[in-house]
Amino acid sequence: MPDGGAMNDKTVGGVHWSFWIIGAVALIWNVVGVINFFAQMNPDALAAYRESERAIIEGRPAWATGAFVIAVFGGALGSLLLLLRKSAAFYLFIASLLGVIVTMIHTLGVGIDFGLGEILGIILMPLVVAAFLIWYSKQAESKGWIS
Repeated sequence: MPDGGAMNDKTVGGVHWSFWIIGAVALIWNVVGVINFFAQMNPDALAAYRESERAIIEGRPAWATGAFVIAVFGGALGSLLLLLRKSAAFYLFIASLLGVIVTMIHTLGVGIDFGLGEILGIILMPLVVAAFLIWYSKQAESKGWIS
């Protein structure tokens, strides 16, 4: 009996195999964000950051720190809920994106001349990943993979 199709048609646990890969990568990405948050709160770890990064972190007001907390912890919890196949992940991903946007408002307002790597890594990647996870969680829900 044939296996039912190519690798693209395979499911694991009733969902497409790519769901588990995307969910795991999203969780890793967001857990790295949580680790980064704790590193930024540690003066010894902060000393190892580049001067431009320290300027952003050391001058960050409470509202931007709160937004950073929402961005990384919302994303991590949303990713965990996605892997647990819970549709509430969508709302946590929205909160995470809003946190990223507010954090970026502060970051861009610091007045640092960012290089291409910083623009891509510090500004664009978090925005793209957060927006993608909102879209992806809605797609997963529409396919019945989460509920």
